[in-house]
Amino acid sequence: MENNTDKTPKPDPGPRPKRPINFYWIYGVIVAMILAMGLFNFNSHLVRVDISDYDNYLAQGDVQGIVVNGDAVLVTIKKDSLEKEVHKKRLAGTTVEAGAPQYTFYIGNNPQMQQQVIEQARAKKVDVRINPQNDFGKEILYWVLFFGAIVLVWMFMMRRMGGPGGPGGQIFNIGKSRATVFEGGKSTDVTFNDVAGLDEAKEELQEIVDFLKTPKKYTDLGAKIPKGALLVGPPGTGKTLLAKAIAGEAQVPFFSLSGSDFVEMFVGVGASRVRDLFKQAKEKAPSIIFIDEIDAIGRARGRNINMGSNDERENTLNQLLTEMDGFGTNTGVIILGATNRADVLDRALLRPGRFDRQIFVDMPDLNERIAIFKVHLKPLKMDINVDVEFLARQTPGFSGADIANICNEAALIAARRKKSAVEKQDFLDAVDRVIGGLEKKNKIITNEEKRAIAFHEAGHATVSWLVEHASPLVKVTIVPRGRSLGAAWYLPDERHLTTTEQMLDEICAALGGRAAEDIMFGKVSTGALSDLEKVTKQAYAMVTMYGLNDKIGNISFYDSTGQSEYSLSKPYSDHTAQVIDGEVRNIVEAQYVRAKKILSENKDKLSTLATQLLEKEVIFKEDLETIFGDRPFARSEEPQAKAPAKNGARHDIPAEAEGNVPKEDNTNVA
Repeated sequence: MENNTDKTPKPDPGPRPKRPINFYWIYGVIVAMILAMGLFNFNSHLVRVDISDYDNYLAQGDVQGIVVNGDAVLVTIKKDSLEKEVHKKRLAGTTVEAGAPQYTFYIGNNPQMQQQVIEQARAKKVDVRINPQNDFGKEILYWVLFFGAIVLVWMFMMRRMGGPGGPGGQIFNIGKSRATVFEGGKSTDVTFNDVAGLDEAKEELQEIVDFLKTPKKYTDLGAKIPKGALLVGPPGTGKTLLAKAIAGEAQVPFFSLSGSDFVEMFVGVGASRVRDLFKQAKEKAPSIIFIDEIDAIGRARGRNINMGSNDERENTLNQLLTEMDGFGTNTGVIILGATNRADVLDRALLRPGRFDRQIFVDMPDLNERIAIFKVHLKPLKMDINVDVEFLARQTPGFSGADIANICNEAALIAARRKKSAVEKQDFLDAVDRVIGGLEKKNKIITNEEKRAIAFHEAGHATVSWLVEHASPLVKVTIVPRGRSLGAAWYLPDERHLTTTEQMLDEICAALGGRAAEDIMFGKVSTGALSDLEKVTKQAYAMVTMYGLNDKIGNISFYDSTGQSEYSLSKPYSDHTAQVIDGEVRNIVEAQYVRAKKILSENKDKLSTLATQLLEKEVIFKEDLETIFGDRPFARSEEPQAKAPAKNGARHDIPAEAEGNVPKEDNTNVA
């Protein structure tokens, strides 16, 4: 008979990992032992009777002897009396030994009761023995178990209070540093090759890493290693990513922690953690310390709202300043910091000797966005028609984090549509999703409201098409997204300087929505909230910050240092405040009148555009060219947006020119 049993030796899985000891079992055993000690009875083999039963046995002459053992009395019955029915019934199921006690009863710690029992027994000629009470060993065991249980419970509570940090997080180590250390082969697995764009910042930081690897090249020329570098820039631009790259590139211990790790409810803990951090870093020098969001402890002193109080953050900052460049030496330790609020940092923290270099990490330009897209598109399965440069041109003002989010959203959208690859339209829809929010086609809107929204958005499109410096229009939609009921999307220029004419044209285009409602319906709605907010801020910036108003003149009340952040007084007089308010109102009203004039002159085209918008819900640049003709002030470098194939799919994406912020003109929910 053939044996089909597979005798191939199975690979040895290796030793099983040891399971950590569960301290809850130990606590359970201790509690059980204490309960057992409390219930433990040395005379558990004896039958317990009442003192009245004993008196009956004594009166009948059945008792041979008694042993007084503290608060208990042990009773021995005569051998012949054990044959009586009463004793057989009582002692049934127990082992009866000749000459050994069979019963016991308790008299308590009462000397009079004890003496009475002894006298009664002696009167009946019963053998009486008295054992001195000696529970010393039992008491010791009780106390040892009691204090042991307290210690174990206390250790358990300390572990819970210490948090997930293990023994290092014990309450006795609360003043210790909580930095994550990368050394001995432990790395972040991120290098400078993984950081796209930011060439200037990488060059500055690469020099620090190179100095640590080959210091002789620099020291031969008398150069000293920079003591610190501060990464400053808007959120999402890659400051922490650069720090991760340094940790991956540098062959020295790297200490990483956040500024909030120093802050604690206990007084003096922050300063203690700073001392411990630098102590560890000096012991492992040369080393690098990276403090993310350093503004949590680096805020300028004396600017706390709670004036006069003992500010723990100031104590922590003082200790940090001393450790970075104080009376003692601090050689071999490089400090890296990252923040997007450099204006609130203390001046003493920013000076050379502490942070020798301030590296500004700005929003990526076109070429940098192309490089960032290439990094985030690597793991995606893309269609061959996806043009990386086209995507980069559609996302001016986007940070590296925004681009990473768009790539991920595009993959999610493609998967939702059950596609085998991520296509160009998926990326464009992802940009729509990131900027405008979730599309809400099923939102209930009345026909009257929908008509008002259509004319509002058509007003934005018309004015922006007919003024010179407005951003090129990409599309207009009345499909609700997020909290907006409609939006006009633009693709602004990536400019660094803005003139008065450009700002006035932008204000005029922003007011085109309300002006269209006024002209067509003779009344206005609350849909222009975001437009009014935008133009008000722009007008005040023109007058008070940029010096673009003739009456106020070349004066700026902008405070870049942030010193007047908590000041209750304005840096100008009440008369000047009235002049500023008047000039802002004049600017806004003048552009509103201008927008109404433009729309009145093109009222028929405005109506045609709004009607088409009501029918299609989404219109593109080509639709405006059909209605208005070529744009009077078209620029040759404007991107050409293609019309959608079917079902009105969106094709091109807007973004904000001013301040590098993605832009859309919204019709707000009232």
